[in-house]
Amino acid sequence: MVGLNNLKPKYGSVHKRKRLGTGQGSGHGQTSTRGQKGQGSTSGGTKRNGFEGGQMPLLRRIPKSGFNNAQFRQVYEWVNISSLEKNFSAGAEVTPEAMVKCRLVKHADLVKVLGNGEVTKALNVTAHSFSKGAAEKIAKAGGKTTVLAGAKAAKQAEVTAQAAAKKKAKTDKK
Repeated sequence: MVGLNNLKPKYGSVHKRKRLGTGQGSGHGQTSTRGQKGQGSTSGGTKRNGFEGGQMPLLRRIPKSGFNNAQFRQVYEWVNISSLEKNFSAGAEVTPEAMVKCRLVKHADLVKVLGNGEVTKALNVTAHSFSKGAAEKIAKAGGKTTVLAGAKAAKQAEVTAQAAAKKKAKTDKK
């Protein structure tokens, strides 16, 4: 019968402890299983965690991820005023959609007008952004510039409006 007084580990499952540094008779004498030479043969000879023998460590090989401001950048398509001069007649309404029709830009999302070239016609230009020189040249020719709200500004205005509506709803409840 099995009882606490006669419990034993299974035969062969328990080994004698390896006693290192106890001389020739131990079977591990002289170098105590450390080998002849090398970093680990003497005391204090250790390698840091993650060291792979000079190979590029795994932690440095794997791709890194995390926060990056590049995802928030705004990429404008640009058009010079010299192109507007060639493609539009005097007094014309120049909008991002009209620029797409004339193939000056590919998309009407974010368009910036730059001041390269000269303008002699009075153009009414509507875009998301203007360089200082472009705005001055258009105004000098008798034209007008109108700045559209970009995607980021429109989103910010929407968030501000929602916050104001929530605040107003709270004050109305009280």
